[in-house]
Amino acid sequence: MTVKVFTVFGVRPEAIKMAPVINELAGRPEFSVSVCVTGQHREMLDQVLRLFKITPRYDLNIMRERQTLPETFSRAVLGLETIFREDRPDIILVHGDTLTTFAASLAAFFNQVPVGHVEAGLRTYDKYSPFPEEMNRKLTGALADVHFAPTATSRANLLREGVLAASIYVTGNTAIDALATTVRQPYAFHDVALKQLPLGGRVLLVEVHRRENWGEPMAAMCLALLDLVAAFPDVQVVFPVHLNPVVREVVLPCLAGQERVHLLDPLDTDDFHNLMARAHLILTDSGGLQEEAPALGVPVLVMRNNTERPEAVEAGTVAVVGTSRRGIVEQATRLLQSTEAYNTMKTAINPYGDGQAARRIAEGLLHHFGLVPARPREWA
Repeated sequence: MTVKVFTVFGVRPEAIKMAPVINELAGRPEFSVSVCVTGQHREMLDQVLRLFKITPRYDLNIMRERQTLPETFSRAVLGLETIFREDRPDIILVHGDTLTTFAASLAAFFNQVPVGHVEAGLRTYDKYSPFPEEMNRKLTGALADVHFAPTATSRANLLREGVLAASIYVTGNTAIDALATTVRQPYAFHDVALKQLPLGGRVLLVEVHRRENWGEPMAAMCLALLDLVAAFPDVQVVFPVHLNPVVREVVLPCLAGQERVHLLDPLDTDDFHNLMARAHLILTDSGGLQEEAPALGVPVLVMRNNTERPEAVEAGTVAVVGTSRRGIVEQATRLLQSTEAYNTMKTAINPYGDGQAARRIAEGLLHHFGLVPARPREWA
């Protein structure tokens, strides 16, 4: 038996985390793998596809300028529903918590195609934070047939929601797998603007984009960065600014032209990963960076009010600092002033995996389809 697998994703973080799974499955004779992309983040997605040498079989290219969430969702569902009706896979694999993830799962359900959810079980239990990601992943979980949970905590969340234990495989997070292929030493940046930066001293790498932080919270973050640069003469901020105009309309007027604040366009994945490895501290509202940076020994301050990744907080690799100007400055100052506090976070053990998540997902699929008798050994 050859298992016909469609992997479906639409944004850059999904592509990065699914690339190791695609490569793992493609290298096994038991699987036939096709890639479907929605193009939810067109430019940033295409760069990852080139980096990991992934050629989509289907590309829906759904995005239009300033498209609303319902418009994005409906275009994805309709396009994917057509694909699944005409070219039926044995299972689709979706990742995480984007609109593409939920749309693909619903389209598969309409066609009675099984769904495998990679990075399943993450929860904040606040449906509006992160928005709309929390509900995207919960609704996907309700539709999924196989759940690849990155940690035991994620599995416990699923069990509390009534998911059958036999359908859950604890794998670690594929973000760690991806880093093994992108972070190199030595490494020469290829982004022209990044190469020209005089990066001395301590680099604060910033990445923000969350919808619930648009407007006043993001403005507070920008003001906090100015406070930190003013307080610490050896600190430089490097801030690749998301292409979304709603983000740029807040960030650019506040930070453009400020001394030791470097605003860049979004970086290619390998440049960003290697910059992250060389950063002193990361300030972000991203989910994925909470997994990636600890694997590189870089402390992370999460500029949100909660996180679906409590394992990192418990391990001490991540601190949730909220979105107020004062709170961000206080927590960053603590790490910039106290070598002991900084080193405690820097040396904490990353709870998200050993770089073997893609292998465990492949073995979990083999077990699910009855091609091997034993469940794979899970990530502890």
